[in-house]
Amino acid sequence: QVQLVESGGGLVQAGGSLRVSCAASGLTLSTYAWAWFRQAPGKERELVASSSRSGVSTIYVDSAKGRFTISRDNAKNTVYLQMNSLKPEDTAVYYCAGRRYYRAYFTWDGMDYWGKGTLVTVSS
Repeated sequence: QVQLVESGGGLVQAGGSLRVSCAASGLTLSTYAWAWFRQAPGKERELVASSSRSGVSTIYVDSAKGRFTISRDNAKNTVYLQMNSLKPEDTAVYYCAGRRYYRAYFTWDGMDYWGKGTLVTVSS
């Protein structure tokens, strides 16, 4: 049974950093492409960062470029999202998701597995 469990969320001041983690079980991390999505209160869910199955190709939403980094540790079967220079508008529930096969775009419905999310709150 596949499980994705996010952790590392919390309350941080603007300008601070957090690293959220996604521990995967029941699958081999290196055979999946990964993405982080987020949903802020009252807003639609959006893709924040994605990583190809090899990990070589990464894509970020414009608001995250230069501040967020998606990475993985295959030995620990864990995906990370390092978030620096956090802003109040980064406040959201962050979800990791994985997919086994290639698709042209990363969409929520196009992933195979999803975590339940971890809340990140950035205070001003």
